[in-house]
Amino acid sequence: MSVLVTGGAGYIGSHMLLALLDAGESAVALDNLSTGDRRLVPDGAAFVEADAGDAAALARIFNDHDVTDVIHFAGSILIPESIKHPLDYYENNTANTLTLIRACVDAGVKRFIFSSTAAVYGTPERVPISEQAPIRSIAPYGASMAMSERILEDAAKAHGLSFVTLRYFNVAGADPESRAGEIGKPTHLIKVAAQIAVGTRKEKLQIFGADYPTPDGTAIRDYVHVSDLASAHLRALERVRAGASSATLNCGYGRGYSIYEVMEAFERVTGAPLPHEIATRRPGDPAQLIADNAAIRTLLDWRPRYDDIDFIVETAIEWERRLSACAEAAV
Repeated sequence: MSVLVTGGAGYIGSHMLLALLDAGESAVALDNLSTGDRRLVPDGAAFVEADAGDAAALARIFNDHDVTDVIHFAGSILIPESIKHPLDYYENNTANTLTLIRACVDAGVKRFIFSSTAAVYGTPERVPISEQAPIRSIAPYGASMAMSERILEDAAKAHGLSFVTLRYFNVAGADPESRAGEIGKPTHLIKVAAQIAVGTRKEKLQIFGADYPTPDGTAIRDYVHVSDLASAHLRALERVRAGASSATLNCGYGRGYSIYEVMEAFERVTGAPLPHEIATRRPGDPAQLIADNAAIRTLLDWRPRYDDIDFIVETAIEWERRLSACAEAAV
């Protein structure tokens, strides 16, 4: 019996594998390595290089590894990129998810955890955002994930799947033991700021908009530590295994930090100023995204361990230092 983790060589997927292995589970990582990195797959997890939309490969994996549960992370996640290349996002996020769900139905796999996003809400009417908020995606990324959510819901009704969908907010940080973190082209604020802080990135931090209707003018986000996110998925897996009803839940801490407040955290941790400059807003970026997390705390009994912006920053910096040391050693 194994748990299949799609996108297992990626940022969040690798932390999920660590959480599963730490819990004594047998895990299989599936990744096409288009953005993932094989080095992130921990020892103890099987690895298959294939696409989550490859039906034949999925059938072999389900059979060869006796897969009983699927945790689905594989997909494209950049809002600006999705606006430029919408068809790629509908193919990678929606069509591939459909193929994966169909493969689960064909193989008799009945338990499915879907890693979705708060981007399905678009620009929220109220903050914090509850799961009952309207689905009003303002970019193809969120729309593609909302479509995947609907496919999963309909398949569950028709084929007896048990699922939990987690709409997570802004994921950040790295494994506290520096076993995993984000590798590749940086796109997230805290990743970029950590590179600047340790000197592996030489330019200034770009602040995309300082004229939002927020207290300091910069966008506010609910930053959740990646290891806490992995633990939420583990709790979700426990829920479906126990036979509880399917659920769609927000995953965040229920409070947000502005970009300037994140910068202040970096300056507290490093004792040095973080060079920055103001840039224009990016399309598709709401002023605030903060989770109403009452449901996940109740239904999954989720108790985050790392709800501290300074700790999130510390783990991100330590990971960047490790990457830098490894790069220097390889020269």
